[in-house]
Amino acid sequence: MKAPDESEFTEFAASAIRRLRRTAYLMCGDWHRAEDAAQDALVKVYRRWHRIDRTQGLNSYAHKCLVTSVLEQSRRPWRRERLVDAEDPVAALPDPGGAVDDRLLVVQALAALPPSQRACVVLRHYADLSLEQTADILGIGTGGVKSQTSRGLTRLRELLDQTERSAS
Repeated sequence: MKAPDESEFTEFAASAIRRLRRTAYLMCGDWHRAEDAAQDALVKVYRRWHRIDRTQGLNSYAHKCLVTSVLEQSRRPWRRERLVDAEDPVAALPDPGGAVDDRLLVVQALAALPPSQRACVVLRHYADLSLEQTADILGIGTGGVKSQTSRGLTRLRELLDQTERSAS
């Protein structure tokens, strides 16, 4: 890669990594997997840097790579196993206010959604992408995005209502 392209990619990667990592976290519910997926996405962008339309398609392409990476990770057998460490220092910390962080509840509820619904909800409502952009990233039609998003939001509401009722 030429020096100007290298510099341009480095600038893009520095500005995009946090956003990609957060989007991946909402899709998979694990910061380590999110970091891996964001890095995988940037590697894919780097490999195709000279072919990407940087005026319009750069962020869309990065999100497309990210979604692909998260979904590929979830299909790997060794990624399906979740080890729970009983001595996890973060889990052992008491909540001083006695209230559960709503963000953690939402992330747990998102993790319970099927991958396609989770991807649609996260891309539409967190990444604030349009129907067309989301459809392009996921490789489905806008009708599919609408239905997957609707089903995902309905299920998300059900899960959060169940959590709220069990906490009462």
